[in-house]
Amino acid sequence: MQMGAPEVEVVKLTAQPVRLTRELPGRTRAYLIAEVRPQVDGIVKELLFEEGSVVEAGQPLYQLDDAMYRAEHESATAALARAEAALEVARLDAERTAELIRSNAISQQDRENAVARLHQAEADVRVAKAAVASSSVRLGYAHITSPISGRIGKSWVTAGALVTANQAQPLATVQQFDPIYVDLSQSASELLAMRSELAEGAVAMADDVPVRIILENGRTYAQTGTFKFADLTVDPSTGSYSLRVVVPNPDHLLLPGMYVRAVISPAIVQDAVLVPQRGITRDPRGNAIAMVVVGDDNTIERRAVEVTRTVGDQWLVGSGLSAGDRVVVAGLQKIQPGMQVKVAQAGGQTQAAAGDAPTSR
Repeated sequence: MQMGAPEVEVVKLTAQPVRLTRELPGRTRAYLIAEVRPQVDGIVKELLFEEGSVVEAGQPLYQLDDAMYRAEHESATAALARAEAALEVARLDAERTAELIRSNAISQQDRENAVARLHQAEADVRVAKAAVASSSVRLGYAHITSPISGRIGKSWVTAGALVTANQAQPLATVQQFDPIYVDLSQSASELLAMRSELAEGAVAMADDVPVRIILENGRTYAQTGTFKFADLTVDPSTGSYSLRVVVPNPDHLLLPGMYVRAVISPAIVQDAVLVPQRGITRDPRGNAIAMVVVGDDNTIERRAVEVTRTVGDQWLVGSGLSAGDRVVVAGLQKIQPGMQVKVAQAGGQTQAAAGDAPTSR
């Protein structure tokens, strides 16, 4: 009895642009952080916000006892009024001496002394105005406002507490969550490998780098992030560097400090050849092997293949296979190199090997 050729299923490889993805660990960081601290000394008179609420930039947060600063401001205002009155007297005196000097009623020295007193009075007014502005600023500092818009945390002080200017302990912290930063960590060796591939022309940088965020529970976050920049320094303790991603967070689902994973696609292979993983086997030495159908007579050829990384359920081929090759993905256990086979395309019809005859008795 003549045995028929075994039937195998093949996939015809094609060249296509493929984005190279990488999954990296990361932590969320607030987009803006402002620690509220007093700039003057005083007793906290009143808290003007609710802990955990959303505040706007410029919204009052704390009111300090400002009696002393208000008195200083009033004193500076009175000093300014006195300086302005003295300036008016000096101006009138200078105008009179200007008329008298023309008729030689006074000496030139008296005229020069009057002009000097006018200039001194003008300077005194400027000093008094600066004192009023300084006291006004100090008085305003007694009314502590939010420097940014965001959500405010708990207050570290209560009414009646004594606070000092530029103290180490903040009164409260305001953070902006929308958008939010995600700081990723990637090894420096991967960076060097990518730069080598770019230099060789094997890959090209993508114009846009969308980032998909995977939450700690395994779900994919609804919003897509955008790559912002890569850090310029490698951490010597970990051998990695940081990547920063900006992610919209309208519902405040992401909170600062959360652990997430990010799928980032920074590079593109323009003419990539992908082969299904089930079409690649390993020899006893661990080398990748593919069985390829060649020729019009559908002969099996054994190919040594170099695969670089996985893309979904497929391997990205580095060498050994090219577009147009027919790789066996089913029926591998029935074939050997040099054997003629019947080829079945994925979802297609069977093609008999050349010279194959039906079984007869």
